Amino acid sequence: MACASSVLLSTSCQNKQSAESLEVDSVAVSGTRALIIVDVQNDFLPGGALAVPEGDVIIPVINELQSEYDLVVATQDWHPSAHKSFAANHDNKQPFEQIEWQGASQTLWPVHCVQGSLGAEIATTLNTERVEAVFRKGVDEDIDSYSAFFDNHRIKQTGLDGYLRGKGITEVYVCGLAADYCVYYTAMDALSLGYKTTILETATRSISPERFESLKQEFKTKGGLIK
Repeated sequence: MACASSVLLSTSCQNKQSAESLEVDSVAVSGTRALIIVDVQNDFLPGGALAVPEGDVIIPVINELQSEYDLVVATQDWHPSAHKSFAANHDNKQPFEQIEWQGASQTLWPVHCVQGSLGAEIATTLNTERVEAVFRKGVDEDIDSYSAFFDNHRIKQTGLDGYLRGKGITEVYVCGLAADYCVYYTAMDALSLGYKTTILETATRSISPERFESLKQEFKTKGGLIK
């Protein structure tokens, strides 16, 4: 399966390297539990282009949690401006409308997290000192990517699965934004890949709380845990 993402391997989250360099850094950590921080970016915070209600409230919680885990990684939505999930790139369409796209239903979004923009940057209030790698997703303009592991059609991987396995990780704990989209799909893919998976409910917020309540039940029926 192809890998299409860019990966930052640095505790400062600034030194860009290619996905191939993941193999060089695949030394097992001393434990088996990883924290995945999903998309804590300016555009998903209050005042951003696709703000999640109370999205900023979870940042101190995530900062406090990080010391409990053997490995901490993060994800970053990183869209080209021509991304087909943007309503602005479709004639006569508005954000949050549904369309058929590549044989599946697609929600159209406001323009957000465009590569190199302030909105795409990880929030400065998020402590990144323990973040060992940042996996960028949504980089292909023709395929949306909610999950930290795969694009929405599971055509391409981000490289996260191989990275975690190389580190000896067997349990993942997922937090960040938004609970009912990228956090949920990341957690579901982690389950399908064989990881013991927990969503940290106090460290996430949803676009639609009602939708998230329904998705939580589905996640739990698949063997996922909510903490």
